[in-house]
Amino acid sequence: MTQFSRITGTGSYLPPRRVTNADLAAQLAATGVETSDDWIVERTGIRARHFAEPDVTSSELGVHAARNALEAAGRQASEVDLIIVATSTPDMVFPSSATILQHKLGVGGCAAFDVQAVCSGFVYALTVADAMIRTGSARCALVIGAEVFSRILDFSDRTTCVLFGDGAGAVVLEASDTPGILASDLHADGKHVGILCVPGTLSGGKVLGEPLLKMDGQAVFKLAVGVLESAARATLAKAGKTEADIDWLIPHQANIRIMQGTARKLKLPMDKVVVTVDQHGNTSAASIPLALDSAVRSGQVKKGDTLMLEGVGGGFTWGAVLLDF
Repeated sequence: MTQFSRITGTGSYLPPRRVTNADLAAQLAATGVETSDDWIVERTGIRARHFAEPDVTSSELGVHAARNALEAAGRQASEVDLIIVATSTPDMVFPSSATILQHKLGVGGCAAFDVQAVCSGFVYALTVADAMIRTGSARCALVIGAEVFSRILDFSDRTTCVLFGDGAGAVVLEASDTPGILASDLHADGKHVGILCVPGTLSGGKVLGEPLLKMDGQAVFKLAVGVLESAARATLAKAGKTEADIDWLIPHQANIRIMQGTARKLKLPMDKVVVTVDQHGNTSAASIPLALDSAVRSGQVKKGDTLMLEGVGGGFTWGAVLLDF
């Protein structure tokens, strides 16, 4: 019998410190950078985000989300045989944040590794976990997106520092006799590396380059809407479905304008789009699982709903996953 994978539990975690646009504007004003709540909301749809304290790592946020997902699934950490963490802000150069998180969960022995596809990371990680379950390499996977993007923001650049936040989201993905994940579609094009990147690295104990986020916002916007539509349509075609079969679109929470543009392309009303960007900001690889868990726990997403998850991020990477929840 063909083995499938299904999401059996979701979880998320936000660091306690909530930073409103007014809070951020006051912080920036102290350094001579001007912005306002109206300016940020009009351009992005963001009203607040959460920032982790300086000693809190991605794995720390991720382990909270993982425990919440395990509880929702009715599973113990000892039952997990695969851990994948999607992150662009790992705890260390190495080892992976997944192995650090594994230790924090109090388990050992199962495969654990990170996936780095920036804001598409969760879609990439979920697709990898699905493939491993389908081939029998795993039966119960933790797939986590966790980020502390506040560490790599340039707070002298108001066009980028207002966009991002910290957080983590997780799902438990289990082997099933009935389809859960129906299809996926992943892509990347490295010629667009320069439009969204952190151009720094470590060498000899020193930072080479500039380890702060750089983005060409207009170029990202133009590329994002087109590739998100194409990935969604390709995924629907693989599953033998149409836009009419989508109960909820859960896109990467980058910018409300990108999300609205994608919904229009797919002929979906905004009341079928899960939106958390107003309260979370852009949490990169954490944004889709954060939005998913928020929608599940609020009662928006229900068992049996068909969900389209899609992400786009630096690399340039993009992809989509269609699933029955």
